Amino acid sequence: MPAAVLAALACPVCGTGLAVDGRGLGCAHGHRFDVAKEGYAGLLTGHRPATTGDTKEMVRARQEFQEAGHYAPLAERLAGLAADHGPSGEGVVADAGAGTGYYLRAVLDALPRAAGLALDVSKFALRRAARAHPRAGAAACDTWRGLPLRPGGAALLLNVFAPRRPAEFHRVLDPSGALIVVTPTARHLAELVSALDLVSVDARKEERLEEGLAGHFTRVHREELEVGLRLAPEEARALVAMGPSARHLDAGGLGARLAALSAPVETTASFAVSVHRPRHG
Repeated sequence: MPAAVLAALACPVCGTGLAVDGRGLGCAHGHRFDVAKEGYAGLLTGHRPATTGDTKEMVRARQEFQEAGHYAPLAERLAGLAADHGPSGEGVVADAGAGTGYYLRAVLDALPRAAGLALDVSKFALRRAARAHPRAGAAACDTWRGLPLRPGGAALLLNVFAPRRPAEFHRVLDPSGALIVVTPTARHLAELVSALDLVSVDARKEERLEEGLAGHFTRVHREELEVGLRLAPEEARALVAMGPSARHLDAGGLGARLAALSAPVETTASFAVSVHRPRHG
């Protein structure tokens, strides 16, 4: 765990600082947390989350798809926005819902003095995120219950295709920091969604995003990024297997339709990318 990340962490039980305690982490009030052999800190508390996040199979599919470079344009754009809106010097970049740490890695490459923290509820994702970048640490947490960070502990907050809790994001973000959010537009993978009858994006998704953030953040930038994809059958299967439709492979014949793919598939990835600054007062 990089020193800057450790200094920004907070006990998820009482909110006080955390320090290395033997082979784990602990706070002054006696709360102790294990560090997995893969390197991520287990900071989940209370009852098991309603969802345990991405499965082993989903994470494997995501890793394969990302490392093939299909979403590299999005990672590159996030790196550019981080360079424009993130810390110019030292600071912590926290990725809430980091998955494998793919996007956090690109951002840290663009911010050579910053440290990173990958936050996710899936232990399978965290095993990979903990190794995503030499200046990054990783911790298990449930965004809906809160982030294990001190107030103002993050100089930049990323939220890419993940749940968000605006009040909590505002609490952990430095007053001069920025929040970068990525959501799929209604056009995202439209050709593939139509051909395979996949789970589609809610047309009001971005509207609900703005409504949710408005009380705590001001949007200062928005853009759309579209990437044309030509996928081999196995790549199309990986794309489906890493997203929400993966939980419905046994329903409605989706698994059979995927298995029947035999020719390259052309579709368009469509993303809405926005930058937000915390409101004050």
